[in-house]
Amino acid sequence: MVHQTISASTTSASNASSKISPMKLTLLRLVMTALIVGTLAACSTAPAPSPARPGAIPVPSTPGDTAMPGDTGPLPPAMVQPKSRWVPVRWAELPGFADDALHEAWNAWIKGCERPAPAFAPLCSEVRQLSIASADEQRAWMVRRLQPYRVEAVDGNAEGLLTSYYEPMIDAARQPGNGYTVPVYGLPAGHGARKPWFTRQQIDTLPEAQAALQGRAIAWLRDPVESMVLHIQGSGRLQIIEADGRITTARVAYAGTNDQPYQSVGRWLLDQGATRDATWPGIRAWLAQNPQRTNELLWSNPRYVFFREEPLSPLDAQFGPRGAQGVPLTPGRSIAVDRQSIPYGTPVWLASKGPQVSMQRLVMAQDTGSAIVGAVRADYFAGWGAEAGELAGRLKQGLRLWALWPR
Repeated sequence: MVHQTISASTTSASNASSKISPMKLTLLRLVMTALIVGTLAACSTAPAPSPARPGAIPVPSTPGDTAMPGDTGPLPPAMVQPKSRWVPVRWAELPGFADDALHEAWNAWIKGCERPAPAFAPLCSEVRQLSIASADEQRAWMVRRLQPYRVEAVDGNAEGLLTSYYEPMIDAARQPGNGYTVPVYGLPAGHGARKPWFTRQQIDTLPEAQAALQGRAIAWLRDPVESMVLHIQGSGRLQIIEADGRITTARVAYAGTNDQPYQSVGRWLLDQGATRDATWPGIRAWLAQNPQRTNELLWSNPRYVFFREEPLSPLDAQFGPRGAQGVPLTPGRSIAVDRQSIPYGTPVWLASKGPQVSMQRLVMAQDTGSAIVGAVRADYFAGWGAEAGELAGRLKQGLRLWALWPR
C-alpha cells in the first residue's frame, strides 16, 4: 500500500512540473523528497516486539543498533540434530554477549581442547593463543570464527529447563565403625556380566549382592542421605580418616551403575503427598521428621552408582571431576547436556532468569547425566562445597541455549 502511494505521488509531481515556475518546481521537489524519505524511513522501522510470555527470557528480535561488528553476510541454513533443531541467528540475539567475562570460560574451553570434538580441533591452537587476550579480542574472534544457532526442540520450542549439580564434600573413614556405616563402593566383582544388576534395595539386603561387593568399599560415610547425594551428583570429595589417624582428601569419581532406571526421590515424595518442597533442603527436613522412613525413601530410586578413587593434587582441586567429554569440569562454566541435542565440546551461550539466579554467559558442553534429556536442557556445574550445594539443590528455572559452531 505505501509503495503504491509513493508511486502515484511522484507521477503527479512529474506531470505538474511543466505548469509551474522553476523556483516553485525546486521547492516542490524538495518537499516531495522529504516526504518520500520520511515514508521510507517509516517502512524500514522494525515492528515493536510482541510481549514476552511471563518468565520468558528477553531476546532482541533483530540485530538493529546492537549488531556485532563483523557479523554480516547471509546466514547459513538450519542444522538438525537427533533431538533438536539449530536455527542460525545474528550474534545480537545472544543476551548479554557484550558483557560476559569471557576469560573465565576460556579455561573451560582450553580444558575441552584436551579432547576436542572433531569440528573444533582446528580451532584449538587459536583458542590457546587467545587465553591471554582481552575480552574484546576474544569476542571479535568468536564473531569471526563461529556461527550462533538458537537451539530448539523439533516442534520449535526454544525454552527449556536449567538445573544444577555440584561436588559434595563429605567426611568419611577408611574403615567402618564409630558411626561410619554407609559404604562407598567401587565396581563389584563381575560387573557387566549381569545387566541390570541388583537394585539399591537388593544391594542393601541380599547376601548375594553383598558378597559381590565384599572388599570393594573405598570408604565409609555416616549419613545415608549424604550417600544418596553423592550418587545423584556422580562424584564428590571425601575427607578421609585413615587407619593411622591421618586425614587425607580424595575424589571419588563415577565408575559405573547397576543399570537400573533412575527415579527421583523428590518426585516420589511429591507423589506420596508427603511434601511440597522436593529440593534437597526440603527432603532433609522431611527425613528429620520421618527418620523411620529413610530406607523407604532411598529405595524408591533403584539406581546405584559405583565409584573409583582419584588423587586430588592442588591443581586437580581447582577443577571438578572429569565429565563425559573426558576433561575436568570448570565451576560456573561447564554444563551437562543431552548429547543428542548438543555434542560434547561445543561452546554454548546460556541465558536463564529466575528466582535463584540470573545468568547470561559462555559455557562448555562437557558432561551429561541420566536426567539430562531434551533439546533445551542443561545441568550447570556449580563447583563444590556447601555454597555450591545450596545453589544446586534449589536451581530449577527457565533456559535458552545457543550453540556456537565453526563457520
